[in-house]
Amino acid sequence: MNSADPITPSRGFGADFTARVRAIGKLAVPVTAARTGMLVLIMVDTAMTGYFSSTELAFYSLGHAVHMVCMLIGVGMLVGTAVLCAQAYGAGTFSDCGVIWRVSLIHALALGLLFALLAQGGVFFYQLQGQEAALADGAGRVLAILNLGLPGQLVFTASILFLESLGRPGPGLIITIIANILNIALNWLLIDSPVELLARFTSGGEGAAWATTIVRWLIGLVAVIYILRLRDAERYNVAGGMFRAGEIGRKLRSLGYPLGLAQGLESAAFASLTIFAGHLGTEAVGAFQVVMMLVAFCYMAAIGVGTATAVHVGLAIGRQNHRQMVLSGWAGLFTIAVLMAVMAIVVALFPAPLARIFTQDPVLLALAVPTLFVAAATLISDGAQGVLMGALRGAGDVWVPSVLHLCAFLFVMVPAARGFAFWAGYGTPGLMMGTFCGVTVAALLLAGRFHYIAKHPIDRL
Repeated sequence: MNSADPITPSRGFGADFTARVRAIGKLAVPVTAARTGMLVLIMVDTAMTGYFSSTELAFYSLGHAVHMVCMLIGVGMLVGTAVLCAQAYGAGTFSDCGVIWRVSLIHALALGLLFALLAQGGVFFYQLQGQEAALADGAGRVLAILNLGLPGQLVFTASILFLESLGRPGPGLIITIIANILNIALNWLLIDSPVELLARFTSGGEGAAWATTIVRWLIGLVAVIYILRLRDAERYNVAGGMFRAGEIGRKLRSLGYPLGLAQGLESAAFASLTIFAGHLGTEAVGAFQVVMMLVAFCYMAAIGVGTATAVHVGLAIGRQNHRQMVLSGWAGLFTIAVLMAVMAIVVALFPAPLARIFTQDPVLLALAVPTLFVAAATLISDGAQGVLMGALRGAGDVWVPSVLHLCAFLFVMVPAARGFAFWAGYGTPGLMMGTFCGVTVAALLLAGRFHYIAKHPIDRL
């Protein structure tokens, strides 16, 4: 039995809902910690680069914005791994899980290598966006280096999604903790290296990018080795025949195309806000990156709860338990609303101390603090839309939610951010005002969609 999802008889709505919240929380805590650990890699890069040079921070921030578009497209293409594995586990077809994982690895490597190749034209891309020559050159080189690590990162992602769908988030968390320790050491060596030979090779934002790239390849390798050495590896067929691989690959892509497109365009929408910040000035880019790092840190709770919700929805569908599926979706939404409300209060009360984690530059702080105050208002809606996407994903409903998601971000958030920042003259805080509009509309649309599908029976993929 999956330890993350014990089967209990119905005890009434209140008791069952509470049980769903507890089950989701049990899986969400280590998943959130593991996802937060991956973000901490970037936060450490941002903080250490920012203390080295505000100019290098701008290079890293702009390069990382486009890198995230590529990475999230890749992650979205692989999210079906967790959905298919959870439904297979719930249905008792355990040997399918290993085939799903190995098919996912092939997709991870192919996508990672494609994005690594495309990013080598990063400087030219930023020049086309009208960025200053120095900013385009620095950001383009950072982007090229970061994307070299994507194959390793996506292999790691596919592997931990497989483990999490089996109720085993612990290994991913442990690997992530070790990765962060190694990343700090590599940043110290490569951002402002005390070793003359290394200092000649790289420094600043490029050094931080190399550190993260090295770590990502290592964690991908370690995750694969761990799964191959599982005690019950034979049960899950992690190294056996590739029966039904073609069919599984088609299912993975049928889930991955809309999710990858949605995540990629959502990330592109946020990247466009960073590009807008670039037109406000180098300091605005750095300040906006500080704010986005803190917002992303809070959003890790939504990723953890959303992943746990998707797994529990998928397990319920595999067991043909519609009531449990519906309860799992709404329990996930309730859980994230409570968590995000607490974090919103903290951010609203302490914007200056939080911003100082990343920079001591008074100009950046003057821009970041009011923007953080606005960001606090976005957190509940942002978390809600993330978890609702997870619930719908677990149910195998991907195309309609993806379209709704894209409409909210591309047609509400981006125009609103541009309007508040430039036309209304609010500058960097205006970018976050637009974000609030986008995530709130997304949350309302996705809640309506989940309410609709909850009225109908859902078959296993």
